[in-house]
Amino acid sequence: MGLFLLLGSFALCVAIGVPVAFALGISAILGFWWEGLPLVVGFQRIISGINVFSLMAIPFFIFAGELMFHGGIAQRLVRFASAAVGAVRGGLGIVNVFSSMLFGGISGSAVADISALGSILIPVMKEKKYDADYAVNVTVTSSIAGIVIPPSHNMIIYAIAAGGGLSISKLFLAGVLPGILMCLCLAVAAYVIAVRRGYAAEPFPGWKALGYSFVSAIPGLFTAVIIVGGVLSGIFTVTESGAFGAIYAFLVTLLVYRCLTWRNFVTAVRNSVRTTSMVMVLIACAGAFAYMLTFYRVPNHMVELMTGLTDNPILILLMVNVILLVLGMIMDMAALILICTPIFLPVMNSIGVDPIQFGMILMVNLGLGLCTPPVGSCLFVGCAVGQLPMEKAVRTIWPFYLAILVALALITFVPAISLALPEWLG
Repeated sequence: MGLFLLLGSFALCVAIGVPVAFALGISAILGFWWEGLPLVVGFQRIISGINVFSLMAIPFFIFAGELMFHGGIAQRLVRFASAAVGAVRGGLGIVNVFSSMLFGGISGSAVADISALGSILIPVMKEKKYDADYAVNVTVTSSIAGIVIPPSHNMIIYAIAAGGGLSISKLFLAGVLPGILMCLCLAVAAYVIAVRRGYAAEPFPGWKALGYSFVSAIPGLFTAVIIVGGVLSGIFTVTESGAFGAIYAFLVTLLVYRCLTWRNFVTAVRNSVRTTSMVMVLIACAGAFAYMLTFYRVPNHMVELMTGLTDNPILILLMVNVILLVLGMIMDMAALILICTPIFLPVMNSIGVDPIQFGMILMVNLGLGLCTPPVGSCLFVGCAVGQLPMEKAVRTIWPFYLAILVALALITFVPAISLALPEWLG
């Protein structure tokens, strides 16, 4: 009855429009009350959920991404990507994917990717006679590269949800190859569709222009070197690398590119505070909710249920993938990471799947959920930026979904894609 009250109250709150973070907190407190546990313990669990030093990296990553969005780095990355791969048939679609891989690897945010690159590339693609649905679909699906390619604040959330024992450095390393693989699959899909629709190729600007665009993009690209390289080399902790990355992004956009105005700086600060507040409230309330899930032994029951249905690891992986894909369509990503990790990680451990690999499976699954209706925030933002009704985008987006699913299958059943770099580099 207590578990029914916990899950039922959460589902009811979400159904009537209560924000997910508050729905988690309300249902957790109801669970404490039903079981006769001191409510003060419930509030202590909420506070302890964010009393983790590694979480301080999240506001720094978010702020660095906002500074780069408003400070001219995105435009230079697009210029470099266009010079490098724009001459391929339907090149602007591949430029979109390549730009997302570069910018996502710096900002670590899918929505920031769409806001920054979509506002630049979608109008240009329309002007070059690309269909609006193609432009929006490429932008939306490629944006989730920022979730997988480091630095990604979602990986920090996953490490905390997994009990805090996972190395964030290893998670960052593990995301490199899956992120590149996913972008390659999307680039192939973009090329095939461009050929079928007869889109023209852009003229090659010349090696001199390519070199100039690369040199211009180097200061922005170096942000990722500071953040990721500092962590992997052991020079910085994750939190320190986020702080230095934000400082570096501020100096580059202000002194090198000179595109950061006072108005843009204020907007970046405001957006960072708003996003950080939402993430932290969500993590705090999810801590108490996860405590009640453990109290009712939900992870143990899930292991018993799945292993009771089958002992085949392949079938269990397929079941978990399907469940995550369905949940990703109806709930926010950060909330699902916090809810699903304590439930499904023991299942993965029981069949010998490395927690690092499961983290990559989780990121790609839930990233795809950001691009699917009815609750896909990336799909909403992309359609808003491209001024395209969502139903028109959904009709033709399926080849890009298929490309992501191919990458997901490889990441799921080929552990070396996720584990090779962490093992090679220690």
